[in-house]
Amino acid sequence: MAGKLVDDDPRLALAHARAARQRAGRIAVVREAAGITAYHAGEWAEALSELRAARRMAGGPGLLAVMADCERGLGRPERAIELGRSEEAAALSGDDAAELRMVVAGARMDLGQFDQAVVTLQTPDLDASRTGSGAARLFYAYADALVAAGRIEDGLKWFLNSAAADLEGDTDAEERVAELTGDDQ
Repeated sequence: MAGKLVDDDPRLALAHARAARQRAGRIAVVREAAGITAYHAGEWAEALSELRAARRMAGGPGLLAVMADCERGLGRPERAIELGRSEEAAALSGDDAAELRMVVAGARMDLGQFDQAVVTLQTPDLDASRTGSGAARLFYAYADALVAAGRIEDGLKWFLNSAAADLEGDTDAEERVAELTGDDQ
């Protein structure tokens, strides 16, 4: 039930996840579901606790990006960066690695380290020919970091790449382009 409700009513979904945790708290997938649901409800400390418990039970490097984002939500960007440097993070690949890089770049921006945020996102995944949600979000994060670092023209280019890759309307890249070019009237 939590999974069905999480997008529309994260608070009610969290109530269901908490009930499931009370009944089956020793099952890793239940703890993981409770953690993800708490994350969507903005309950960062609870989410982090549940995700740590799930990882202890099941092992593996999964959900590092969500855990790092919880650290950011708790006002601890340094801990998010530490998670990004961990041995477990080095074991990630594909979308999981890209997601963690985006969170770490956001943590760098939280700390005013804009140039480091840009460098964090510079990987072969920054291929403007890619499309889809993951590519659009990565391009958007890169564009945002570039603009924050004062590289407006480069940022504009990557916001345009994000808009082109965003087949499902996951970002507001087109609005950011309009804002940067003064066409938002």
